[in-house]
Amino acid sequence: MRAVRALARHQGRMWADLARWVGRRRTGEGRLLGYMRGQGAMTAAIVFVCLVETAGVSVLLWDHPVAHWVVFAFDVYTLALVLGLHASCVVRPHVLEPGALRVRYAGQVDLRVPYGRISGVRRETRLSHPRAEGELDLPVGGQTSVSLELAEPVVHTGLLGRAREVRVVRFHADDADGVVREIRKIQGIRERRECGEVTRERSGRFVSPDPLG
Repeated sequence: MRAVRALARHQGRMWADLARWVGRRRTGEGRLLGYMRGQGAMTAAIVFVCLVETAGVSVLLWDHPVAHWVVFAFDVYTLALVLGLHASCVVRPHVLEPGALRVRYAGQVDLRVPYGRISGVRRETRLSHPRAEGELDLPVGGQTSVSLELAEPVVHTGLLGRAREVRVVRFHADDADGVVREIRKIQGIRERRECGEVTRERSGRFVSPDPLG
C-alpha cells in the first residue's frame, strides 16, 4: 500500500510538471542548473514513434472496438509518461542553494547535499555506471559529468521510500565545468569565513596580567 501511495504521488507530480513545462516555469530557489540540453531531439523521436505505433495499431484493431480502445488508452498513457518524464527533468533542475546543492532527477530524486559534507568535486564524464554500495548515479543520456565525494554520508530516499546512505554522487549537468567551479568557489568562501571567525575568536581573547608579576 505504501508503494501504491508513493507511485500515486509521483504521478501527481508528473502531471503538475507537465503544466509547469507548458507554462515554462521551473522550480527551485537559488541558481538553477539544467541537465537536459540536447535531450529534446531524443524525446521528440520517441514521441514520433509512439504516435506512429498508436495510429498503426488503431487501424489494425478498428473492427475490434474493445481491444481498440484498451490499446489506444494504453498508448496515450505511454505517450504521457514519455512527455511527463521529459517535462519533470526540465522543470526540476539541480539547484545551488545558499547552504546545499540539491541534486535532482525529474520527480524521482531530490537529494540535498550540504556543502560542508563535500570533500571532493570534479568534472568526470562516465558512460558506465555499475551499481555499488554507497554510490548514487543519475545519468542523463547514459552519462554523468560531475562527481561528488562526501566526507559524511547523506541519506537518499528512493521513489518507493527505501532509504540508504550514499558517499559518492554522480550526476549530469549541461555546464559541468561551471557547476564544479561554483561549488569550489562556495567551499572557498565558507573556508575563509570559518578561518576568519577562528582568527577573531583568538584575537578577542584577553589574558589578565599576573597581579604578583
